[in-house]
Amino acid sequence: MSSTMNENLQETARRRKMEMTEVIHSPLQLICYLYEHCEHEADTSTFFCVGLVDTKFCFCCMIDLEPMDICTDSTSLPCEISSCDVRALEGHTSEVFVCAWSPEGSLLASGSGDSTARIWTIGDGSGNPTMQRMPPNVMVLKHLDSRATEENNDVTTLDWNRKGTLLATGSYDGQARIWTRSGSLFQTLNKHEGTIFSVKWNKKGDYLLSGSTDRTAVVWNVKSGELKQQFCFNAGFLDADWLDNNSFAIGSTDNKVYICKVGVNQPVKRFSGHKNAINAIKWDPSGSLLASCSEDTTVKIWSMKRDVCLHNFREHSKEINTVRWSPTGAGTSNPNKKLLLASASFDSTVKLWDIERGRLLHSLNGHREVVYSVAFSPNGDYLASGSLDKRMNICVRLPILDSD
Repeated sequence: MSSTMNENLQETARRRKMEMTEVIHSPLQLICYLYEHCEHEADTSTFFCVGLVDTKFCFCCMIDLEPMDICTDSTSLPCEISSCDVRALEGHTSEVFVCAWSPEGSLLASGSGDSTARIWTIGDGSGNPTMQRMPPNVMVLKHLDSRATEENNDVTTLDWNRKGTLLATGSYDGQARIWTRSGSLFQTLNKHEGTIFSVKWNKKGDYLLSGSTDRTAVVWNVKSGELKQQFCFNAGFLDADWLDNNSFAIGSTDNKVYICKVGVNQPVKRFSGHKNAINAIKWDPSGSLLASCSEDTTVKIWSMKRDVCLHNFREHSKEINTVRWSPTGAGTSNPNKKLLLASASFDSTVKLWDIERGRLLHSLNGHREVVYSVAFSPNGDYLASGSLDKRMNICVRLPILDSD
């Protein structure tokens, strides 16, 4: 690899690490999305986790939250969460970058710049006040080894398998690791030569995908810990998403989306259209549409049946950090509600898109700084967003959520 290419990759890694640090410079920044990885029956109890720059992060619950009207401006009054509904989880000695619920909701995993991930026992997810006051049981998953230094020991990403029996982590040292829910190291996966920013389980849980700034994606056989297949690209990437047990999408810093399949050496499809690096991609619940967002300020919707994008949304004025589909419409437990897409941007807005009609539905302007994260509640009635402005906004129960 040429020195110029290596410098470019290092700059990408440094930039991504800086963005991750900026995410948690506000005390009420949403980093762990509302039950994003959970399979609970949807109700009106809302749980979330926030990562903090002071090395703490908080598990919060708001019981019997009433549906809110849409908030579209910055004049809405903040709602202060009572201290009795907030439980601070202390132990990390550096920034908390990422966290995720186990599928059944009893465990919460966190990843930090202190070279550890931690698994916290929260309870049964019922929001029982007694359970919240009990001392947390925590397992510390140490990542520091002979290859790691203070500059490359951050735990950058983590993901539970669908059964909640295994946790995958990726770190700045280029290693992916698989842990049991009891905190034991199950596998150490060594192949990457750059920072890992994405680890994702396939639907079945027999393959783990890891993606790195070294311009490769690796599919691992989880049971054996052996490399199943390595995919090489012309650029690094920051996000990936499985379509099914064998196919996945990659959003690349070369402005393209690649669809890859295990057992096939080259991508089975390429989508071109973005004019800058792709920050996030996500398949819709039915697996028929793929959303991508980019530094070029656009959100694009792709279909495997077409070579060009189905929709090209240009209403954001600055770079877009992430996109999330609502858990509604075909293929979900809320089939009678309209499918929506939310996007969060550097322009301090969250935008909601009607995919069926290909149009902007609402621009939520309640934040004053960069919006880094958005998440729908399991029933699709609420949308949470977290920003650098020290605010977390929870909207919305919209009439538009009901299908025509």
